[in-house]
Amino acid sequence: MPAKNRGDLFEIKTIGLKTALHEDVYHRVLRLPWWLFFLEVAIGFGAANALFATLYLFQPGSIAGAEPGSFPHAFYFSVQTMGTIGYGVFSPATHYAHVVASFESLTGLLGFAVVTGLTFAKFARPTARVLFSARAVIGSRDGTRHLMFRMANARHNTIVEASLRVLLLVDVVTKEGERLRVPQLLPLVRDQNPFFRLTWTASHLIDEKSPFYPPGAIESLRERNALLLLTLSGLDDTISQSIHARCSYDLDDVVVGARFADVLKVLPDTTRVIDYNKMDEIVREES
Repeated sequence: MPAKNRGDLFEIKTIGLKTALHEDVYHRVLRLPWWLFFLEVAIGFGAANALFATLYLFQPGSIAGAEPGSFPHAFYFSVQTMGTIGYGVFSPATHYAHVVASFESLTGLLGFAVVTGLTFAKFARPTARVLFSARAVIGSRDGTRHLMFRMANARHNTIVEASLRVLLLVDVVTKEGERLRVPQLLPLVRDQNPFFRLTWTASHLIDEKSPFYPPGAIESLRERNALLLLTLSGLDDTISQSIHARCSYDLDDVVVGARFADVLKVLPDTTRVIDYNKMDEIVREES
């Protein structure tokens, strides 16, 4: 089972929410994967040039050097005009063509400026490459039971003042029959890591105050559709910007009676070696 680095908690479907295409364009573009972003840019570029090519064809003979009524020639001239290329083969031949070319040139300048800005914004957007173990475990640590999660910094940098919060979300039905999703903050033995560079195994002590106490409590939590939500935040020391990462675990992802296998090895010259192949490896406790 591969390590988790996803941020989606669960699928959400909305009903009755009306949104226009022009609303939240910037936010939507930043969330798009790169391949889809470039695909939409290419489609928009082609559509805009097809529109202007059609406008040129409204007046036959408006493009010098082009075959009358040829859409491909009009399209190529539009591409050259929008991109301010100008090979010298095609040129505006009428006042109408000059007006259309002027508007197209302005559209190209504005369009390329917007695409350049969006590309830079996506490229410069701070992201965290934090791996979360595919499963959480409940096992013994220093003689007491703990709920444990493992994380690893997948970049060769340091996350300064890293902070981890773990929420337990459970379904609760009020006396009036109202169903609520109630979050409960799980206290951690250590929720701060001043220099998160390698790995971090966070743990929650299962004592009388823990929702995972007694040992059979996990079945009751499973019946209430419990979900564990981890959120990690810190400062990337390379770009000096705040970064965030999150992950979620169903209780089916929690292995009882196990601990994580060691992934860190120290060589005689004090070099530390992390084996990411063991990121999700667990060791069963003896009965």
